[in-house]
Amino acid sequence: MEKRTLLAVVLSVLVITGFWIIQGMFFPPPAPPAPTEQSPVSGGPAVPGQPALPGLPGSGSTEILSLEEPVSEQTVTIDTPLLIVQLSNAGGDITSFKLKEHQDGDDRVEMILSGNEEAHAFTVAFGTMQVEPVHSRFYVNRLSDYAVEFYRDFTIPNGGTFRLAKRYEFKPNEYMFEMTILLDGGHAVSSFNFSGVAYTLGFGPQIGPKFEKLDQYEYRNYYTFTNGKQKQEKASENPIVNHPAWAAIAGKYFAFIAIPYANQYELTFSAKPEPGLASASRLYLTRPAVNGRTEDIYRFYLGPKNQSNLGIYNNGNNAFNLRDMELIKVANTSGILTPLETALKWVLSLFYKIVPNYGIAIIFLTLLVKILLFPLTKKSSETTLRMQTLAPKIKEIQEKYKDNPQKMNMEMAEFYKKEGYNPLAGCLPLLLQFPIFIAMYNLFNNHFDLRGAMFIPGWIPDLSLPESVFNFSPFRLPLLGWSDIRLLPFIYVGSQLLFGKVTQTPDQQGNPQMKMMLYAMPVIFFFVLYNVPSGLLLYWIMSNLLSLVQQVIINKYIAQKRADIGAAASEPVIAPKKKKKR
Repeated sequence: MEKRTLLAVVLSVLVITGFWIIQGMFFPPPAPPAPTEQSPVSGGPAVPGQPALPGLPGSGSTEILSLEEPVSEQTVTIDTPLLIVQLSNAGGDITSFKLKEHQDGDDRVEMILSGNEEAHAFTVAFGTMQVEPVHSRFYVNRLSDYAVEFYRDFTIPNGGTFRLAKRYEFKPNEYMFEMTILLDGGHAVSSFNFSGVAYTLGFGPQIGPKFEKLDQYEYRNYYTFTNGKQKQEKASENPIVNHPAWAAIAGKYFAFIAIPYANQYELTFSAKPEPGLASASRLYLTRPAVNGRTEDIYRFYLGPKNQSNLGIYNNGNNAFNLRDMELIKVANTSGILTPLETALKWVLSLFYKIVPNYGIAIIFLTLLVKILLFPLTKKSSETTLRMQTLAPKIKEIQEKYKDNPQKMNMEMAEFYKKEGYNPLAGCLPLLLQFPIFIAMYNLFNNHFDLRGAMFIPGWIPDLSLPESVFNFSPFRLPLLGWSDIRLLPFIYVGSQLLFGKVTQTPDQQGNPQMKMMLYAMPVIFFFVLYNVPSGLLLYWIMSNLLSLVQQVIINKYIAQKRADIGAAASEPVIAPKKKKKR
């Protein structure tokens, strides 16, 4: 029992510690960029002592200018059954992208977050991603309720002109929309020197909803999909030149996915920070100049990261007639535990259909898993009992051959073989339960349907967020940074301490190190798990309580077995009566 309990505690510590280590290794805070002197118009980095080269964006040029007279500021609103999108004619950019069916506190989820400046996404820059995007005011052509075009003419040093046009087309019942970029200067545009680059289309600075910081419970992952395979990328600002079929910035519940239909382009992920924003996640698509006219089509998905909305782009049941796009891979858990997590998700959804409350569904799923694992737990306890009965003989062998380890190991192996005992049998059930623990953790931490799912009104309104019984913000506790009093972490600690008390064996009661392990670890976990989603804590609390009941049953079973073994050992051996000779 002691080894089994200690192993369980160690495995739990490894899980939590692993998350923090992986986060620190692969998702470190972005370093602030080195300050650069900016060009007055193009915004490109100026090189001290070097004259500006006319017509080359990013070299300090001031020569690419708007041709027309100033245009008045104008805002365009696209209102679909799913979206409210605000666009500005300043650059022809999207400044707001709200999801009607998903709430963020008292407001709708805003998918384009910004810091101190107004949000501008889907910008165009004449050059690389380092060049300042175009902020000139465009003319507006409202094509329909769901489509709008922005256009503006520009001039360059040799006297030529070209037109930049940005056309957006939305669909009534989809989170995907189409964007067309047009650079049109007739045949003369082929002679324009854009330093090898026609334009860069940029998305940023961040996808929603709002957050205080990025961690293992609110993260941003970067993906590309090439030749049928998904790859996780880093926001390194190094261009990806293998032309992926799509690229994505994915949060916990929402995602931005870019689908370029250009032959040649470079893709770049960037975490370049912005004042007033906790963290940024940007995507850039850079296109080379093509002849005198460049017209590129892009499709973008900006919405929930779930099966029902992403799966339609596999079966063609969408307004764009897209098939086999595999966008759902953005939402799937990668790794060998994916099938297990998928199965658990299916069972959770089944319970939710029976009782439409995800909190109760989590309890039922935890109960089902405990019932299914009960034979393994019982087997582990029987192995522990068997070990206790063999302990005197094992100790005798260890004492006898303590000066000859090789002989001792041989004798122990022979003894185990004779008794039919496998010393690893007690650990094997725990190791088999470990993948289920990880899959359950991922499920309750990431399942989209838990977002906004209420368990107990007034206390746990959203299972995807930490619950709160009292908020004292803007004040925060020193060192801890807490601004809420939460009840579930205290219930968790109580359940863990009670479970440790029930599972404690007599030899552990007199062992100071085991006492510290059994009682100090729940307190440590209290601080680690204080701000985790309430659905995850609900699972852990119920798992502890059910394990407690399960252990009480097993303890009674073991006590009875021990009593039976003791009774059998104390019975006198009666020799059989001898038959009388006749």
